[in-house]
Amino acid sequence: MADEPIRITRGPGGEVEAEGPVDAFAASILHRAGFLSQPVLHGTWHRLPFDLGTVWENEHAAFAAEMLTAAHYPVILGPDLRPAQPSGPAAPASARRSNAGARPHPPQPTRAPSTRR
Repeated sequence: MADEPIRITRGPGGEVEAEGPVDAFAASILHRAGFLSQPVLHGTWHRLPFDLGTVWENEHAAFAAEMLTAAHYPVILGPDLRPAQPSGPAAPASARRSNAGARPHPPQPTRAPSTRR
């Protein structure tokens, strides 16, 4: 891995692209986050699909940056690509989980196990 960071930015035309030392593993991470790879004259262009909305682009760009960082790549994420934070305090993780479709726990035995042999 190189010391130069991978930069995920919004280009002048509004497209979200990843530039820098993108090796095969980093390219697979970008692909997992929704980026497309297109060969160009000077290498490969890694970008998100066009016209899917700013919120979608921001979420996928931030996801790519998180995955690349977890894989120990130096990453710079453009400040305009950070996903919007929800307003107000966040609910605790236990309250956010949905219990729909969850099976109830089996009842615990009320008697002591038999000691007969």
